[in-house]
Amino acid sequence: MWMIYGAYGYTGVLIAREAVRRGHRPILAGRNREKTEALARELECPSRVFEVEQPDLSGVKLVVHCAGPFIHTSKPMVRACLEAGVHYLDITGEIAVFESVFKRDADAKQRGIALLPGVGFDVVPTDCLAAKLHARMPDANELWLAFYSRGGGTSRGTLKTMIEGAGWGGAIRKDGRITRVPQVWDVQEIPFPSGTRAAMTIPWGDISTAYRTTGIPNIRVYSVQPRRALRRMRRLRPLFPLLRLGLVQKIAQKIADRHQGPSDEQRARSTTELWGRVTNAKGDVETMTMIVAEGYTFTAKSAVAAVERVLASTLSGALTPATAFGSGFVDEVSR
Repeated sequence: MWMIYGAYGYTGVLIAREAVRRGHRPILAGRNREKTEALARELECPSRVFEVEQPDLSGVKLVVHCAGPFIHTSKPMVRACLEAGVHYLDITGEIAVFESVFKRDADAKQRGIALLPGVGFDVVPTDCLAAKLHARMPDANELWLAFYSRGGGTSRGTLKTMIEGAGWGGAIRKDGRITRVPQVWDVQEIPFPSGTRAAMTIPWGDISTAYRTTGIPNIRVYSVQPRRALRRMRRLRPLFPLLRLGLVQKIAQKIADRHQGPSDEQRARSTTELWGRVTNAKGDVETMTMIVAEGYTFTAKSAVAAVERVLASTLSGALTPATAFGSGFVDEVSR
């Protein structure tokens, strides 16, 4: 038996529906009894209600943790999974969460369980793309990754996580170390399959995971933004640190609570384009592009596929998607 915690959230619901479509009946769990039990009745799944600080993992082999922001919720769930000998998967994209989970590698191996953060759009496609590029150029010393979401939108949970981190700027990996940089630190013209588009550096999870997957010491991740938005963000950059203030953060989070994620129709007509580039000390260059489903649709499929892979395996330790399943995992999910 396996569990989805945060099952009634926007992405949790999508994962639960995909799981049932594929013949699973996971335990649907969360802290809100009314929402949890309503979804469980609809999908004819068992349910449990508990706070993340006191998980009930009895009889559970694996948890897919979907309740963010993960910077606040992952540690107690990881701790509970280690104590209970339960595999831990999540859909985070937060660098600090990846780094925290990877520090528990030895503990996970000792307990014989897998700790596998980022089994959704953050960071399966980019992690697999990084692994594919590294296979082409094993001596690469720099990796750039970029993505462009054509249509779609963001969920309430994603927006709240973005707001929480916005005040701390961006991040890159430089000479093997995670390095803080300002928001909109660098803008590049990226040649996506549909055309060249302006993209800015963002503190995406691959700053942590791609390094663990490939060992490449210099990593940047870019996301496409409208040019007008890029200019506006650069002008407003001095104000971003205000988001660290508790009152400002509280107001922004309340506004985010009114946000709704993309509709089924929006997701169905949306896709995501990815681009990656590696270079080595000699100046050689390799590039690759990829097209996958809209991010939340991809997350639902990849999370359930990851569950199936882990339950059928003897994996243990703290892993990235590509180190756990190979660079072809993204192709399997996309079929």
